[in-house]
Amino acid sequence: MASSLAYHLRNDGFTGSIAIFEKDPIYEYSSTPRSEGGIRLSFTTEVNIQLSRYSLEFYKSFERDMEVNGEKPQIHFNQHGYLYLGTSENMQKYRENAEFQNQLGANMELLSVEDVKRLVPELNVGDLTGAVMDTDAGTMDPYTVLQFFVKKAKSLGVEYIYEPVQSILEENRKITGIRTESGEVYQSPIVVNASGAWSGLMGKTIGIEIPVRPFRYQVYCLDLTRKFAKKVPLTIDPTGIYFRNEGTKIITGLPHSQPDSFEFALEKGSFETNIWPILAERSPNFEQLKLERGWVGLYDFNYIDHNAIIGGHPEMEGFYTITGFSGHGFQQAPAAGKCLAELITLGKYQSIDVSSLSIERFAKNELILEQAVL
Repeated sequence: MASSLAYHLRNDGFTGSIAIFEKDPIYEYSSTPRSEGGIRLSFTTEVNIQLSRYSLEFYKSFERDMEVNGEKPQIHFNQHGYLYLGTSENMQKYRENAEFQNQLGANMELLSVEDVKRLVPELNVGDLTGAVMDTDAGTMDPYTVLQFFVKKAKSLGVEYIYEPVQSILEENRKITGIRTESGEVYQSPIVVNASGAWSGLMGKTIGIEIPVRPFRYQVYCLDLTRKFAKKVPLTIDPTGIYFRNEGTKIITGLPHSQPDSFEFALEKGSFETNIWPILAERSPNFEQLKLERGWVGLYDFNYIDHNAIIGGHPEMEGFYTITGFSGHGFQQAPAAGKCLAELITLGKYQSIDVSSLSIERFAKNELILEQAVL
């Protein structure tokens, strides 16, 4: 988020100094490299579809536009689609959502059970009544995306300071800068809280409540004895469990049993207990497999309405947030960075009006209730 914002500020002509403070110099525990790297348009709110549509076009041209000194990023953007398996309980809602999404520029396809079987012949479809395919959706390499956002920002004169921030500084409800853990003070009339899962803690250093906490999500990499004959799109089972191809392997995941923590320990047992039986019921190809590895990443979880918090703060001049994406931050980072850059430089949004995502919505009880949270 911070690097996207910095890039868009510079790309839009901002000439002031920009510094990004990183607590994790090799991004080992940062959320972006640990994410699925997915992007989709299958949301149920207009603002989320707009953010992802903008970002989708950005990522399509990422390898060309983010070239640095002759080096082009290879992000392996694969638009294999997201396949939502429908039963008698959820298929009608999927149809209604697809109609709404298509009106806003998505390319959602309604599929019959026979279509699903042709797409992935090995699936058991006895409980299904159909499916919906988000045809523009896909995945890419999030680590490379992050690295080239950083490289591009640095090439545009953005300074990266690899020190943890201890606190944000203010006087008379106006931002004055930040203090690092080493005690050094950096003065600035503008500070942007792009701290991800740590955003709530950072806000408290100036007495501001930001409804964001960590939410641990686990990802597992599987090697199947019996491979799927065709490439499997990211398939969402009616239980909420998903799976997709990653080369010759399969990627799947689910929330941690104790999500509200900054710990990164993987629960291997939860795969055998909570995921494997569901996968094996959906396809015999999952009956024999090897759990090769897994990892834990953190959502910057907005625990009120599970959507982004973008914009300034009404009670603290110069203080901005870009956080709270609750699992769809990587895919919306280009659009979110663009929008906040416009607000900082122009005082208003131009590309997409994301004023509904301001922090003021919580006090006004004007929540953005997204139903399609994965």
